[in-house]
Formats: sequence, C-alpha cells, structure tokens
Amino acid sequence: MESAIKTLVTTFISSSRGKESMDGKSFQKMVKKHLGSVMENTNSSTAIKEMQNGLDEDRDGKVGFQEYLTLIGYIAKAVSDSKSASNAEAS
Repeated sequence: MESAIKTLVTTFISSSRGKESMDGKSFQKMVKKHLGSVMENTNSSTAIKEMQNGLDEDRDGKVGFQEYLTLIGYIAKAVSDSKSASNAEAS
C-alpha cells in the first residue's frame, strides 16, 4: 500500500511539473498516460475536459491535489465495485 500511495503522489507531482495543480493540458496527458487501463474514454479530449470540469471544485480551471484525490477515489470505488460484482458472480 505504501508503494501505491507513493506512486499516486509522484504521478501528481510529475504531471503538475512540481506545481500545486495541473492545467488542462497536463491533466489530459496524465489521464491518457496513466489511467487508460482503468477508465473509459481516455482517448476523448472532450470526455477528459468534462472530467476535469467535474473535478474542479474551486473553478480555477486546474486540478489541484485534493481534486486529483477525488478522481482517485472514484476510480478506486469503481474498481472495488467491479471486483465485488465479479466475485459475487463466481460464487
């Protein structure tokens, strides 16, 4: 688990280029590079922009670390739900 947390933090820092938040271009690049295997529509710039807008709670046009963690939470929940459904079907 420690390794996963370090990866999440390192991914944010490298994607934001050490800044406090990712601009739209950096966010799109991060989603396409790191989340394509766990999310749909990662090749759609429009879908990624909509996702960014949904995460942008403070409406500054960027994705800050807390907003990024919200995305990670959504993804973790979706993966958990999928695994639970698969396990239930296998039983």
